[in-house]
Amino acid sequence: MTCSASDVLKQGTGYCYAKSHLLAALLRANGTPAGICYQRLTIRDDKPPFSLHGLNAVWLEGIGWYRIDARGNKASVDAQFCPPVQQLAFQIITEGEADLATIYAGPLPEVVNLLTGSSTWQEVADNLPDISI
Repeated sequence: MTCSASDVLKQGTGYCYAKSHLLAALLRANGTPAGICYQRLTIRDDKPPFSLHGLNAVWLEGIGWYRIDARGNKASVDAQFCPPVQQLAFQIITEGEADLATIYAGPLPEVVNLLTGSSTWQEVADNLPDISI
């Protein structure tokens, strides 16, 4: 399992959390202020249980904090970089889901503990982190 930016670069893969760690590191290395943020989303079928989805916030001059998603696009996901409009991979559509407003300097401990304490993707998938809102 990948967690750190260097792990993701070395392995070429990672959950959304690890990808957001890499993007924050790359942006910061290039002098762009960046942080980690989260959404609380349903896992499937638009009903509980919920899980955190990791993404980023980047400081854009003249716009402020702008959220971006490093998870990658596919046919059903179209996250675009189109300031000043945010186009994230996932929209909030179900009661209990939330765009969490806090921008963190680093990942939440429960995310790091899950990624570093798991040895398979299935172990992570079976224990996706959630927080109360």
